[in-house]
Formats: sequence, structure tokens, C-alpha cells
Amino acid sequence: MIAEIQVLPNPIGTDDERYAYVDAAIEVIASSGMTFEVGAMGTTIEGAPDAVWALLRRVHEATMAAGAARCLSIIKVSESVNDSGPSIEELVRKHRP
Repeated sequence: MIAEIQVLPNPIGTDDERYAYVDAAIEVIASSGMTFEVGAMGTTIEGAPDAVWALLRRVHEATMAAGAARCLSIIKVSESVNDSGPSIEELVRKHRP
């Protein structure tokens, strides 16, 4: 399964760290051990469906736990019946320099 999550915390961060709450969300993803890729407007995650769904929830909750007063998470999910992909690498390989 592949999923993309974009967290939109309010406020977005603190006076000292402009993107503190987004960084907290990315930290949860990075510590998951799953394959992921951070983009300018969201992070793509690749893994087993149950693990990905659980991680999406943890990412949203981590944004709030980091101090955001509100958070809107936009999630896109792609899954195939036989879990045969495509992978993040397959989808973006030809577009990389």
C-alpha cells in the first residue's frame, strides 16, 4: 500500500521553529521503519496496509501532541488486491534527475 499524508496544523509551528508541528509528524514517519519520501506538500509512505493505516493515525495525533491547536490531515491511499505495487520508486524513478 502507498499513502500520502499532508498535515496542516494551526498554527503551523512555533516562533522559534516555523514548521515544528510538521517536523513532529515527519519524525513519527521516519521512526516507523517504513519506506517514505518527504515532498514539498506531503509525505508518501509505503508498507503493509495495517501498518500504514496505523501510522497515518499516529502522524495526525503527533501533530496535535506537538502543540498544534488544530490539524487537518489530507490523506490519499493506493492499494491493489494482491499488494503488487507499484512502489514509490516505480512511480517517481523516471522523474528524478
